[in-house]
Amino acid sequence: MNPLRIRCRLGDIMRERGLQNKDVVDLTGVSRNTITSLAGNATKRIDYDTLGALCRGLGVTPGDLLEYMPNAKENIE
Repeated sequence: MNPLRIRCRLGDIMRERGLQNKDVVDLTGVSRNTITSLAGNATKRIDYDTLGALCRGLGVTPGDLLEYMPNAKENIE
């Protein structure tokens, strides 16, 4: 069975909008370390409070931030 793969698109959204980590911290109140981890897909989970803060601050939905990749390999960026 292939591993379930959910990819966080925060890094993509930041690039599309020309945002730096500090900008996202200011918009959302989420810590810089958390933003860095999520933007680099270096985390295995996300708290609902964090997800909510990102959605509010960036004006997106959870579906905009998270991408389901059913047949992806573990080493996807």
